[in-house]
Amino acid sequence: MRRYIFLLFGLFFAIFDASAQQAVWNQRYQDYFDTYKDVAIDQMLKYHIPASITLAQGVLESGAGRSELTRKANNHFGIKCHGWKGRTSYHDDDERGECFRAYDNAYDSYVDHSLFLTGSQRYSRLFSLKQTDYKGWAKGLKACGYATSPTYATKLIEIIELYKLYRYDTEHHVDKYQLEQVHHKGGILRQVHEFNSNYYVLARKGDTFRSIAEDVDVSYRKLAKFNERDKNDVLEEGEMVWLQKKRRKAPKEYKGYIHHIKNGESMYSISQKYGIRLKNLYKMNDLAPDYTIRVGDMLRVR
Repeated sequence: MRRYIFLLFGLFFAIFDASAQQAVWNQRYQDYFDTYKDVAIDQMLKYHIPASITLAQGVLESGAGRSELTRKANNHFGIKCHGWKGRTSYHDDDERGECFRAYDNAYDSYVDHSLFLTGSQRYSRLFSLKQTDYKGWAKGLKACGYATSPTYATKLIEIIELYKLYRYDTEHHVDKYQLEQVHHKGGILRQVHEFNSNYYVLARKGDTFRSIAEDVDVSYRKLAKFNERDKNDVLEEGEMVWLQKKRRKAPKEYKGYIHHIKNGESMYSISQKYGIRLKNLYKMNDLAPDYTIRVGDMLRVR
């Protein structure tokens, strides 16, 4: 009887331990995906490797970009030398002091990951799978010997589903600013948003046009001009800063839309919100440039 009780306890703890190993959401993983998603999508469009798979492998192999191999060698996918003619780095893995590929930046690591998979006969059968079949890809990578861990495929699938990475597998568009930041600077310095066929960033506390210009490779004078401001202005935290000249009107989906003025809004803040040039906002509403709007006023934005 006592042996039976111990067996039950053993089974309970085994089940508890297995459930505890399941993927749990954490901010480091999410930050990693936000940083590299456009690189993964770009590689998918070129080589037909699901972006979800690339991101899940990258975050798992690199410890969300914090592993020693990643920090010292920019190697996000744990790819060993195997005839590599470039720079190398030596780290302990299955054996001590193994040879790993080293890259100048994260972008090069992502590109080489694509070339590694497409250029090897070992992984050729994976490319007969649909681009949206992330489960098939995860299981195929394990079956083809990409990793030795028996739970490798399960971990990839759990990460993809927990963070909904599969949504990137149907993307047809890459944010060029995000891609260029990873390519030329090794990581995202500013989160760039897209709206109204334009791009913008959100100002941080103490930001100026000069400080933003250093991160986005646009002159501070041009940034000020695009945003219809003085080049020496200090910006408010959370303020939208457009990276290109604003449009004449809001996007097509705002046709017939009326903006109701709220407390604290101005013609300028509304022009920034919709990415419209200030003079065009006045013009489309038949307002004089010196008109002062009031709470409750209604404005067309297209």
